Amino acid sequence: MQETLHFSSSSSFSLPKSSISPPKSFKSSTISYPQHPKPPTLISTTPPTPTPQNFHLQEKLLFLDSLGVDSLHCLSSQPLIVSSSLSDLKSVIDFLYSVNLTILDVRRVLHMCPDILTAGISTTLRPAVTFLLREALVTGEKLPGVLRRRPRLLTKCVEKNLRPTLYFLQSTIGIEDVSKCATLLSCSVETKFMPRLDYLQRIGFSRRDAKVMFRRFPSLFCYSIEENLEPKFDYFVVEMGRELKELIVFPQYFSFSLENRIKPRHKMCVEKGVCLSLPVMLKSHESRFRDRLEVCCSSSMPVVECKVQSANHYTVESS
Repeated sequence: MQETLHFSSSSSFSLPKSSISPPKSFKSSTISYPQHPKPPTLISTTPPTPTPQNFHLQEKLLFLDSLGVDSLHCLSSQPLIVSSSLSDLKSVIDFLYSVNLTILDVRRVLHMCPDILTAGISTTLRPAVTFLLREALVTGEKLPGVLRRRPRLLTKCVEKNLRPTLYFLQSTIGIEDVSKCATLLSCSVETKFMPRLDYLQRIGFSRRDAKVMFRRFPSLFCYSIEENLEPKFDYFVVEMGRELKELIVFPQYFSFSLENRIKPRHKMCVEKGVCLSLPVMLKSHESRFRDRLEVCCSSSMPVVECKVQSANHYTVESS
C-alpha cells in the first residue's frame, strides 16, 4: 500500500544547513563599472608670447638679413650677437662703411669674420684701422682691399698682435714696405712665422737664406708645411733633382700647384730634353711655355748636365 505523507499546518519545515562553508579568504565579489574617460586636453594653437630677448634677437637677425648678410651663420659663429644691442650692430656697420667698404665688401668680411660684429669700435676696430694707416703705412685707397682679403685684422689687438708682428717682419725678416704684405699682420709670430722659418733651416737652408726667401716672397709664411712646403720640396729635390739656390732665387715655386703645374711641365721638359729655369717653366702661360720648349729643342745652345733621375742632359734656358 502506498504510504501517504501528511503535513500538519502547525508543523514547520526547514532545509538542512549546508555542510560546505565558503573559504575564509572568500570575499564577496563586487561589480566595478568602467570610469568615464577624461576629455582630451585641448592644445592651444595660439603662439607663445615672445619674450623681449627673443624679440630683440629676431630684430637683429632681420637687420643683418636686410643687408644681405647670412645672419644664422653669423649667430652660430659668434653667439655673443645675442647679447649685443641692435644699435651696436648698426654702429659697426656704419663704421665699416666709413672705411670705404661697399655693401658687397661688408657681406664678405662679416661672412669671413663674424667676430667683427661684436668688436668694440673704440677699443678694437678704430685702433686697428689707425694702426694700419699710420704704422703699417697702408694707404686709404688700398685699405678696403686689405680688409677684404684679411678682415680678421680688425679684431686684433694692436699691442698684443699687430705691432709685434710688424716689428718682426721689419727687423727680423727685413721687409721694408710691410704695406705690400699687410695681410700678414694678423698672423702670430710664434705659431705661424717661426715654425716655417725653422722648417726651411731643417731642410738645408741657412737662416740668412731663409730670411731672403721670405723677404722676396712674404706669402710663403701662409703656406702649410705638411700640405704644401713638404710635398713640393720633396718633388723638387727627388724628382727634379735641382739645387736649393734655385728656390732662394725663386721661392714663388711653392705657390704653384704641384699636380696641375709643376709635375706636368717638368715631365714635358724631361720628354723634350730641356731644362728651363723655374720662373720660365712655371710662370709662363701654356702656349708661351710650349713655344719656349720648341725654341729650345730647335736651338743649338750648349748642353749642360742637370741632376734629374730620368735623364742626364738638358738644354738650359734662362728667363
